Amino acid sequence: MNAAVFSASALSLPISFSKTRSSYLSRKKGVKGEFRVFAVFGDESGLVEKKSQWRPLFDVEDPRSKAPPYKGKFLDVNQAIEVARFDIQYLDWRARQDLLTIMILHDKVVDVLNPLAREYKSIGTVKKELAGLQEELSKAHQQVHISEARVSTALDKLAHMEELVNDRLLPGRVVTELDKPSSSATASAVDLDREKTNTGAKSLNVSGPVPPYSPHLKNFWYPVAFTADLKHDTMVPIECFEQPWVIFRGEDGKPGCVRNTCAHRACPLDLGTVNEGRIQCPYHGWEYSTDGECKKMPSTKLLKVKIKSLPCLEQEGMIWIWPGDEPPAPTLPCLQPPSGFLIHAELVMDLPVEHGLLLDNLLDLAHAPFTHTSTFAKGWSVPSLVKFLTPSSGLQGYWDPYPIDMEFKPPCIVLSTIGISKPGKLEGKSTKQCATHLHQLHVCLPSSKNKTRLLYRMSLDFAPILKNLPFMEHLWRHFAEQVLNEDLRLVLGQQERMLNGANIWNLPVAYDKLGVRYRLWRNAVDRGDDKLPFSG
Repeated sequence: MNAAVFSASALSLPISFSKTRSSYLSRKKGVKGEFRVFAVFGDESGLVEKKSQWRPLFDVEDPRSKAPPYKGKFLDVNQAIEVARFDIQYLDWRARQDLLTIMILHDKVVDVLNPLAREYKSIGTVKKELAGLQEELSKAHQQVHISEARVSTALDKLAHMEELVNDRLLPGRVVTELDKPSSSATASAVDLDREKTNTGAKSLNVSGPVPPYSPHLKNFWYPVAFTADLKHDTMVPIECFEQPWVIFRGEDGKPGCVRNTCAHRACPLDLGTVNEGRIQCPYHGWEYSTDGECKKMPSTKLLKVKIKSLPCLEQEGMIWIWPGDEPPAPTLPCLQPPSGFLIHAELVMDLPVEHGLLLDNLLDLAHAPFTHTSTFAKGWSVPSLVKFLTPSSGLQGYWDPYPIDMEFKPPCIVLSTIGISKPGKLEGKSTKQCATHLHQLHVCLPSSKNKTRLLYRMSLDFAPILKNLPFMEHLWRHFAEQVLNEDLRLVLGQQERMLNGANIWNLPVAYDKLGVRYRLWRNAVDRGDDKLPFSG
């Protein structure tokens, strides 16, 4: 998943000002193992004629020219998914037109109430115009709600179809092979004597089964959840370094993290409830505070019992834990978006890949025009040379020729700022040359040797109105999953071959610089080196 984002694809969706009728999908029952879908496309006339300051934000390609050529045909499941995706694309286009209509009507209201204009109109005329605009606004708001419902239904349908396809494409052997012995060289890395990413003379060795986690890797603060997801009466279960934990708020409102296992009979605590700042086991009602101490044992004498807890803090909209044995660092990294950006989406996903492989992917942008041809990199040309320019001692820099700044922030965080341009085009060779930008945060929490908890935050320095659309969160998630799926099929293949002995870092080249530096840093951490490379 490339740091150049899924949301760039979302922001570049085809939008225009004509109406069409959405495609219809219907599943034919009784056909085992496949979808039988009949697609119908139609259109109606109608254009929004009013010139508006909002028009440039929405004025992009008409999606009807991209309609799948399946009219009047019965489709297989992959074609049905293609039609469903187009359906969502159209619905998003339609919904944004509805929003544009509201904006244009707002401009008209401002024009009617303009003091200079009122000098040439009677009060009766102004009242009549305002009444008409009020009626139009009411209809436009109603249409937005209809569009929201349509998008939700279409997304549910698409998710169901994609789940069926993924069940076929992602068999369980990838997971089960983790425990198989390998005759390959061990995954203990043979580091480069010095960083050489411009030749194949030396290589990293990342092959074989994923080794046990180094205790040194645990001695960092890890973001594990967004503040918005942790209400006072809820809990967030997580896995971290192959251990189950659960996060909840204590009586004082501060978050705490305890092992997700009751001391009594090893029941998962997250199946219970949170009562007055204590988590209650659903089996026999034992209650624990955020420091792990058992405060209640119904129907028996209270014993002195305590389950393991971890240091847990909350800062700038995120919950952090310290899973290591060393004393926690006194300060937390700052992960806030730069000044002028507004957070639009915060998503959490569990992915079936080892977190180092996911970070390798996020720190690589050179694959975008080959891998992400259906999402944000659609239409990108292939540069004659791709470089990542970075200070000699740093883990941050910028991509050339792409307008993207990127940073790896230990232990598992990738920050990036992307210059946004029109679909299929790259505007400028640096983010400073771009008028609008998207900022991303990716957190790759090591859940287990074959699973990563991904936290994603997306922020924009333009289009604040999009934050208020009620269905935008569903759209962001849909586009995130589209981009992730483009990457996952590759990374899962890498993981399978790595487990069977292939070296996934066999021949690094110039544009692999940031990924190589991450691997060298990771190897130094695993060894317990006193001084870590690229730390300034």
